[in-house]
Amino acid sequence: MQAEKLILETDEHGELIDVPRLPPRTRFEAILLVLDRASQPRTRQPPPELRGSVTWMGDPFFASVVQEDEWEASIERTGRQIAGDPEAFE
Repeated sequence: MQAEKLILETDEHGELIDVPRLPPRTRFEAILLVLDRASQPRTRQPPPELRGSVTWMGDPFFASVVQEDEWEASIERTGRQIAGDPEAFE
C-alpha cells in the first residue's frame, strides 16, 4: 500500500476543481479532512430546552465591588508608597 496526499478544492457549488488524473482499474480508500470552512460562518445557539430560562441581570465585570472614593484613596496611597512615604505603608 502506498500513501499519497492530495489537497482538493471545491467551487461555490461544492464541485471539485481540477480533478486529478487517477490510474485505471485501481481501488482507492479516501479519508476526507476539511481544512477550512471560511465560507460557512458558524453560529452558536443554546439548546432549545434552555431557551427563555436565563434572565440577563447586567454585566458582572463592570459592577464595582469598591466604592469610587475608596478606589481613589487606594490609588493615592499606592502613589505615596511608590514615592517612598513610610506612613503610606501603615
